Amino acid sequence: MGGVRLQSRFHWFQARPAALPFLVCLVMAAPETQGAAARGEEDCKSNHSESGSVSYVDSKDCILEPLSLPESPGGTTALEGSPSVPCIFCEEHFPMDEQDKLLKHMIIEHKMVIADVKLVADFQRYILYWRKRFTEQPVTDFCSVIRINSTAPLEEQDNYFLLCDVLPEDRVLREELQKQRLKEILEQQQQERNDNNFHGICMFCNEEFFGNRSVLLNHMAREHAFNIGLPDNIVNCNEFLCTLQKKLDNLQCLYCEKTFRDKNTLKDHMRKKQHRRINPKNREYDRFYVINYLELGKSWEEVQLEDDRELLDHQEDDWSDWEERPDSAVCLFCEKQAETIEKLCVHMEEAHDFDLLKIKSELGLNFYQQVKLVNFIRRQIHQCRCYSCHVKFKSKAELRTHMEETKHTSLLPETKIWDQPEYYFPTYENDILLCTLSDSESDLTAQEQNGNITIISEDTSKLHALKQTSILNQLLLHEGLKN
Repeated sequence: MGGVRLQSRFHWFQARPAALPFLVCLVMAAPETQGAAARGEEDCKSNHSESGSVSYVDSKDCILEPLSLPESPGGTTALEGSPSVPCIFCEEHFPMDEQDKLLKHMIIEHKMVIADVKLVADFQRYILYWRKRFTEQPVTDFCSVIRINSTAPLEEQDNYFLLCDVLPEDRVLREELQKQRLKEILEQQQQERNDNNFHGICMFCNEEFFGNRSVLLNHMAREHAFNIGLPDNIVNCNEFLCTLQKKLDNLQCLYCEKTFRDKNTLKDHMRKKQHRRINPKNREYDRFYVINYLELGKSWEEVQLEDDRELLDHQEDDWSDWEERPDSAVCLFCEKQAETIEKLCVHMEEAHDFDLLKIKSELGLNFYQQVKLVNFIRRQIHQCRCYSCHVKFKSKAELRTHMEETKHTSLLPETKIWDQPEYYFPTYENDILLCTLSDSESDLTAQEQNGNITIISEDTSKLHALKQTSILNQLLLHEGLKN
């Protein structure tokens, strides 16, 4: 058999004193345990040679047989659909909801440990399968043997058996159970999605709903801000709603899970604290979401984390061959485009007799004034209006012909007409020309020296009312009370 690999997660329980050395050995003395496991492995191999049991190579062929899971394995009196689960080795039976007692029994009475029990999709089928297999071959053909207290006298030593997915057959079994469970869940989900005979009552306003389950879930999300997810992502909806209703009937908050003295206090708490949602850390709700059945041993958080990690990995892809198309600025008067403002200014001067750089220099325009001028001209041209004579035309072509013939493109109106705050806002939100305008610091410095900075003063016409409503009064009152 292959090398022993101890799993990092086990399902431990409070055992009798005789089992305590095993627990201490595994948890507190890992190196010694691994050595003991190796020696146990050697003992196991020697037993194989003496008993003439099948080799590891031969046992691989046995994996092919159990892929089609039998509905009622032989050697047990418990049926697959029964609410109880038998012990793998004896006739003891335990209820399905007392799984921990069965595992504790197998550890104490039979020295059998099953690793990662929580990752087994169907515990009952899993136990019934191995119960049948253990009647066909020795336990040591499947389990790693862990010898505890290996340095102690022989009578104080003991062997435990570890059943885990290191064994290929166990791994295949767990995967098959997971696939079968996923198939059942998807069939149940599809049935609920198509069911139009649903009947439910809102947990908050007691309104009744008939038809599809989505009607009730959408109502609670829309009217009560209680969203448990998209209806198509939920399975066993009736059981889910009953679970939530039971918690509310017990006066328990669904989010923080605190208990309150009466229903009104609970409602006020959930409304004020915005606790109208379920606790995402409560694993009790995992079985009601399809995402938790998609991959073996992975919760919705782990699946979501993988999706986020994939997005980050994609962001690190090589984009060196990406050729970005340069943005082009558009002429103020026609559809001509240019990659630089210099080329665009040459075009406007030659085709439209409009010299933007000359106007900027003669009028001493700073960056913000240039922005307002461009936005002003853009708006006038868009409205087919000549900004010099204010005549409006039916089309931009007629306007352009008029302005070129009358030389009105270079006849700007008075500065006070276009130097207004309303022209801070671009006429076209993707106007690249605005991004190419000069914004050198010398413009602002020159303006400061000339004293041309515009200062908008506060309206003081109603000074008395302003004093009465000022927030400073509240601050002064607060400071006075503190002192």
